Amino acid sequence: MSAQREDAPRSGRGVDTVAAILLALAAVATAWSSYQASRWTGEQAKAFSAANAARVESTRASDLANSQTQVDIAIFTQWVDARLQKDEKLKDFYQQRFRAEFVPAFHAWLDANPFRDPAAPDSPFAMPEYVLAASEQAKELDATADATAEEAKVYVQRATNYVLGVVLFAVALFFAGISTRLPRPRLRMAIVGIGIGVFTVAAVWIATFPISLSI
Repeated sequence: MSAQREDAPRSGRGVDTVAAILLALAAVATAWSSYQASRWTGEQAKAFSAANAARVESTRASDLANSQTQVDIAIFTQWVDARLQKDEKLKDFYQQRFRAEFVPAFHAWLDANPFRDPAAPDSPFAMPEYVLAASEQAKELDATADATAEEAKVYVQRATNYVLGVVLFAVALFFAGISTRLPRPRLRMAIVGIGIGVFTVAAVWIATFPISLSI
């Protein structure tokens, strides 16, 4: 009987030691997960900001391309009108004012003999040679914005995962803390065991996550 009484306190002290270790580890893991959740929240905010900036620049480039196209159309229309009037001087005047990006498409269109061949493209704007740098830039920026936005969504998920890790470690803390207040050693061991199980699962899961560190 006396041996059993001595074993009971020893068992209780052993559970207390395990509970204390679990409390320490869970506290550190909770702090780490909170830090990582904060870091990834910051990363997603920066990514969304970069995506929005790229979309703004894409819109500007697209507006510039539209303006340039309107200029090209206006001058080309005047050139066609001068040609129909057989006013060579006026026709040359407009042709000299074609934008550099329009010229390759214009010459390619003329080479297609549009005034005699009905199968020729209707205008230089239908030619593959008609390429605007601003339009290409708008497409690239739009693609960059889409890619960055997708990146931001990944960061949001990572932050959410770390927040869930905080919750799991908090559960482990709860079990470790409450075990010290229970009178029966076996019940205390069972509660600590649950806490260890939750902590282990959470720690293994968190270990698979990418890490973000401030420099």
